[in-house]
Amino acid sequence: MASRSAATMRDVAGRAGVSIKTVSNVINDFPMVRQETRARVEAAIAELGYQVNITARNLRRGRSGMVGLAVPELNVPYFAELADSVMKAADAHGLRVLIEQTGAERERELAVLGSELRLVTDGLMFSPLALGQDDIEHLNVNYPLVLLGERMFGGPNDHVTMSNVEGARTATRHLIELGRRRIAVIGSHPGEVVGSAALRLEGYRLALQDAGLPFDPALLAEAGPWHLKTGADAMNALFDSGVHLDAVFGFNDAMAIGALHVLHQRRVRVPEEVAVIGFDSVQESEYMSPPLSSIDPGREEIAETAVRMLLERVDGYEGAPRLVLTHQHVVARTSTVG
Repeated sequence: MASRSAATMRDVAGRAGVSIKTVSNVINDFPMVRQETRARVEAAIAELGYQVNITARNLRRGRSGMVGLAVPELNVPYFAELADSVMKAADAHGLRVLIEQTGAERERELAVLGSELRLVTDGLMFSPLALGQDDIEHLNVNYPLVLLGERMFGGPNDHVTMSNVEGARTATRHLIELGRRRIAVIGSHPGEVVGSAALRLEGYRLALQDAGLPFDPALLAEAGPWHLKTGADAMNALFDSGVHLDAVFGFNDAMAIGALHVLHQRRVRVPEEVAVIGFDSVQESEYMSPPLSSIDPGREEIAETAVRMLLERVDGYEGAPRLVLTHQHVVARTSTVG
């Protein structure tokens, strides 16, 4: 009997009483193998501790076994956690992930699409922030590409994104159902037509409309990059403007956390005087003081769906481009419900 560290495909075939070709068919998940035979081969693999040589298998298939992920910034918690989720989803398929940061800069996003690294990756998952609807032509590439995010729609690629409008609507409705009527927004981008800020603002306005509440532009606080500091600055700007508010909806958790910091500094009680909710439900939101309510946009679903769709394209799927909106829900914590 072969040792566990030295088991070969021939050893597995001998133990299972099948041909080497049958073992290969089982390893590569070919559908023509009978279930009884598959079970026998899988049992032999487990008993012998046979390890599939993923590199050799990928080379035989004309693949590298590596996929790319391009995101704006890994120092933004959402993108860091998305990258982690993508790596876990890819690992389940025996893949490795090459991660690139674009800094949300147009030239770097274009460079990622045409990079020589595309020669060593089997496909790319791409989350642009600088490119927009007018740049769809740049997505006509000769390799599998799955688009992430909300900057570009209707392109020639599969696209996985969160339900921004409904997520923002849910967040705002949550505050309204708690009796809040003067709900400020942190993270607006005036003039933006396509993108997270525009979509989340649409959801906010729809929730106000649903409840018969007026829309007050004075409650919108602009922020450029969605970071802790911009959230804090926007919260200070709202207070300094003298506008009355009893709740804050941060368009992402980082800005909501920045707002919480300012509320503590100004000795405003949360949620008694001002309730706060964010968007993304990153891990640190649970450990704030008080814990931050947030919208879970389905990050794991985004990662798993993007990896699956990319692999389907790598395997030769040639159907029309697909758009998937993930499920979202509110995670209510002490910053809103006390």
